[in-house]
Amino acid sequence: MSNTTAEIRRAFLDYYADKGHQIVPSSSLVPADDPTLLFTNAGMNQFKDVFLGAEKRSYNKAVSSQRCVRAGGKHNDLENVGYTARHHTFFEMLGNFSFGDYFKKQAIQYAWTFLTDTLGLPKDKLLVTVFHEDDEAFDIWQNDIGLPAEKIIRIATSDNFWSMGDTGPCGPCSEIFYDHGEHIWGGPPGSPEEDGDRFIEIWNLVFMQFNRTADGVMHPLPKPSIDTGMGLERIAAILQNVHSNYEIDIFVKLIAAAAEIVGSDDLQDKSLRVIADHIRSCAFLICDGVMPSNEGRGYVLRRIIRRAVRHGYKLGAQNIFFYRLVDELCVQMGEAYPELTDQKPVIEKVLRTEEEQFSRTLERGMTILNDALSGLSGEVVPGEVVFKLYDTYGFPADLTNDVAREKGFTIDQAGFDAAMEQQRERAQQASNFGKVYNEAVVAKTQSEFTGYSQEQDDTEIVELFDEQGPVTQLEAGQQGVVVLSRTPFYAESGGQVGDSGQLMTDAATFNVTDTVKLNDAVAHKGTATGRLSVGDKVAAKIDSERRGAIKLNHSATHLMHAALKSVLGEHVSQKGSLVDAERLRFDFSHFESVTEAQLLSIENIVNEQIRQNHSLATQLMDLDEAKASGATALFGEKYDEKVRVVSMGPFSMELCGGTHVNQTGDIGLFKILSESGIASGVRRIEAVTGQAALQYVQQQSHRLAQLASTLKTDPAKLETRVQALVEQSKDLEKQVDKLKQQLASHAGSDMASQVVVINGVKLLSAKVEGVEAKSLRAMVDDLKNQLGSAVIVLGLADGAKVSVIAGVTKDLVDKVKAGDLVNFVASQVGGKGGGRPDMAQAGGSQPENLDPALASVRSYLEDKI
Repeated sequence: MSNTTAEIRRAFLDYYADKGHQIVPSSSLVPADDPTLLFTNAGMNQFKDVFLGAEKRSYNKAVSSQRCVRAGGKHNDLENVGYTARHHTFFEMLGNFSFGDYFKKQAIQYAWTFLTDTLGLPKDKLLVTVFHEDDEAFDIWQNDIGLPAEKIIRIATSDNFWSMGDTGPCGPCSEIFYDHGEHIWGGPPGSPEEDGDRFIEIWNLVFMQFNRTADGVMHPLPKPSIDTGMGLERIAAILQNVHSNYEIDIFVKLIAAAAEIVGSDDLQDKSLRVIADHIRSCAFLICDGVMPSNEGRGYVLRRIIRRAVRHGYKLGAQNIFFYRLVDELCVQMGEAYPELTDQKPVIEKVLRTEEEQFSRTLERGMTILNDALSGLSGEVVPGEVVFKLYDTYGFPADLTNDVAREKGFTIDQAGFDAAMEQQRERAQQASNFGKVYNEAVVAKTQSEFTGYSQEQDDTEIVELFDEQGPVTQLEAGQQGVVVLSRTPFYAESGGQVGDSGQLMTDAATFNVTDTVKLNDAVAHKGTATGRLSVGDKVAAKIDSERRGAIKLNHSATHLMHAALKSVLGEHVSQKGSLVDAERLRFDFSHFESVTEAQLLSIENIVNEQIRQNHSLATQLMDLDEAKASGATALFGEKYDEKVRVVSMGPFSMELCGGTHVNQTGDIGLFKILSESGIASGVRRIEAVTGQAALQYVQQQSHRLAQLASTLKTDPAKLETRVQALVEQSKDLEKQVDKLKQQLASHAGSDMASQVVVINGVKLLSAKVEGVEAKSLRAMVDDLKNQLGSAVIVLGLADGAKVSVIAGVTKDLVDKVKAGDLVNFVASQVGGKGGGRPDMAQAGGSQPENLDPALASVRSYLEDKI
């Protein structure tokens, strides 16, 4: 093994696979169903529900190489990137996990053997820490591994005790450190010099053995588990005999590519490190569906892109450059993460578009920042300056801080935070999607869904809730939530809205207005017409007509998704959807408007598949099997080990838990209503199906018939008739313009009598009426021809607007400039203007001052001549 980054990653996965671990692919950087995380920042994130016991897997041992981002929220290393040896916005975490299988002894033995045998690290270079109360781990390291006691350091702080939160699973840690040698300053962990770079943590073994309750008591877990993490970049630096992560193979290649692209010959420049780091986080975030925006994850992505661009321009980049690094990134990481190569066109387009937009404001923003820095009396950039740069020019505060720090300044973060408070509140508002009332409404039941095969079912009430929490009864007229042991009602999920209908007991009816998920239960929201009690037998019946319309739209969404990929390209991926009884809405990744011809093609393809009348097939498959078969899955979506695959002939195959038609022909007709952009790189199509599509077509046909009747023609000849009317309108407009010009010419001839002579120069300064502003230029030209040699100023008041024009014949432009003259008049009527020495125009907003302003031209000319 030559110790490349790729080989280390593969060796780690293979080592644990040989020990019976399931190799699990990296999850998305966007955590699935976890509002507590901005980005995936550790290997255990995707196994969180497994550790909590809320999810079961087909394996009890796993290994992964998880891509992680720490660039926002609680875990934010952004400002340190490029300035230290080991900080990154993007990194890979190697981890092995046990879900109640092996525990401390085996976890420690596995780690030690991998480091010393597989990777060949010298044993005398390694030392470990344990939680100060964890005698068991200390004994394993000393007696089973053979480490001397002086190389096992007891740590009494939270650094060596991990917890998922204030309550829940927790346990002690054991960290493995590598000693770079005496020639590098620093001391072992726990010493006053521990912040030095001599001893570097490379692996953290978490022994998850307790459940901490709200009273602070830690109860032993029935199945203790293991969660470990080792930074790939850190271990690669050690094995490649370099001190900085930026000197490992993958970064050497990225830095060299960045230097060539921006034209830099100093490979040690920190700006190149920033760019090399940032291309990884930006590319993978886009790959996982994050798009630049002004809030949430999209804002973090935008900050990182703009920081990289600023460093590129600092190095002298003359053109758009950042997107060009995607090629080298795919070479370095495309084999391990094929989705990176698959999404390469999308990533490049997003990066290029974002840099083009930012480069237009970068120079101006930098000028303002540099001016502010040069004018400071102290060393702190005021918060209002930082906010102005953000609000007006799109400069993130950390980018301003970056520039300020390079010049020896700091920023007033508190002042900026105060100015940003309103925006921050909007960005940090937690989504209420899926919440029923409040946190007290927590179901303990797992509902059985029977709605795929039936629209009504006889069942039983197992839980009831009002707005405060669980109750045993709901009274007549009371709103609440009903949980049944089994139900045909579909709970809102995957873009499909929840069912409505009725729950009927012998004594009451519960009108269901919406159905949502509540933990593992299906929650029926609505109002009771009589008393309902836990244990009541219930006849549950959905609104069949509404469900039928929803099914048409949902199935059409699948067909349209496949059609979009066919017409626009494989880069298209779903970014959200809403399927209800009235219409369907589908959001997807694409970077330009969909043309009319493309929309027509998409519509035709979907309707062709409807006419093919494919039978709809569903089957449960293993997730990996489903993906291997070609089923479309939403990257970053959280799926169970067993997934439901919905197929419509050979045309469409998707992972989906929703309800669908039996045959595509049931959809009847598909009609696109609109296409629009909703965010950078995200488009939206709205469409209708079935009866709604037919009604839409009939309404359009009726409108055309009415329009044809109004225009006294046949609908088939409507286009020709409208075109003829447009041409006729253009001819009439030309005639009107010609008549206006003639009227203006006559008006000019009448004004010639108002000419006065100032020191031998003819002057005409007059107010005109009854003409359009665009006719003033022609009037001045006519007057010049009539007068031969003259200075002409005309003013026109049109409501609250003023138009002024000045004309000077060529023999007089050495004495009087039309631009100076028109501005002299315009300044008196609340405006300004400009133009050539012989002709200039201006606007104003004070018509009440026009007469005295025109009268003042005489004294102006007397002073000039």
